Amino acid sequence: MRVAIVALETTRHTDAESVRHVEQIARLLADRGHDVTVFCGQWWDDYRDEFVVDGVRYRAVSYGTSPASFCTRLPALLGMYRPDVIHAAVLPPQQVLAALAGGQFARAPVVVEWYGTETLDADDRYVGSITGQADCIITPSEFVRTNVRECGATDENTAVIPESIDFSLTETVEPADGVDLVYAHQLDETANLDDFLLGLAELRERDWQATIIGDGPLREEYEDEATKLRIDDRVSFVGECNRKRRVSLYRGAHAFVQTASREQYATELLWALAAGCIGIVQYQAESSAHELVEHHERGFGVTNPQQIANAIADAGEYPHLTTDDVWEEYDHSAVVSQYLELYRKQ
Repeated sequence: MRVAIVALETTRHTDAESVRHVEQIARLLADRGHDVTVFCGQWWDDYRDEFVVDGVRYRAVSYGTSPASFCTRLPALLGMYRPDVIHAAVLPPQQVLAALAGGQFARAPVVVEWYGTETLDADDRYVGSITGQADCIITPSEFVRTNVRECGATDENTAVIPESIDFSLTETVEPADGVDLVYAHQLDETANLDDFLLGLAELRERDWQATIIGDGPLREEYEDEATKLRIDDRVSFVGECNRKRRVSLYRGAHAFVQTASREQYATELLWALAAGCIGIVQYQAESSAHELVEHHERGFGVTNPQQIANAIADAGEYPHLTTDDVWEEYDHSAVVSQYLELYRKQ
């Protein structure tokens, strides 16, 4: 299949989560043998129009990241490329309208990736055009899909395709020792680590060790809170960890506790569940995390620190696993197949 990915900015321009997600889709499609070209702002330092990395062709539409220049040139380039499908990142929204124009030239459907972390105004005229004209808008969760429908999309032109993981790591990485409970999130204003620490404080008389993965502006504050709660000797703040180290900790732990107040897609929770952890998820109005455990036998939904403590105690009734085959359907290969199926339906 010939796939055009429209993304003014790539991971060479920004570290935004939504941009990383779109670029990962491009790589997964290329790994399956599909012809994938990312139409983007040029990020390489020579006069070539195209640059190939890991089987993905990057096509320079503009020499910088000016939306005006990019959107002016994009439709004609898409028309000449003649893709089977055009897959556009939703930000900036102007590029989606340019992709829709290119879709008319190329006679190709246009699907839009709306990850949920993008800053978009529902009243923006571009957003209304996107939700009304795109052949399909893909979101990673029902939570984000609901937000997109509130911007004018419908059940018929939206679909959920989840984040994907390399499931093989949950079978090959050595489990870590000395960890019973684990938490992972950026330690910022959305971390809501207080509730986890308060839940742990309710269990002082029990034998446990907790590991906190992540760094951020509130790390010192949370470390001080653990000290005040007299549990600092059993709570380890390990900072940022690479993927293999995280999976090792998840495989070693018995339960993963998710309390963050904002999560468009709970990727770390997914990794932990795949690595055999019991999932303990605090319901939050701005989070989709509960979607992963609401129908999962090894999962708990909670609302406050006391319930977190109770769930941790109850989790002890479940056997310890280091991998859980239930989550193999979230492997990269399975999820990219969902994208291909959706493309063919357009």
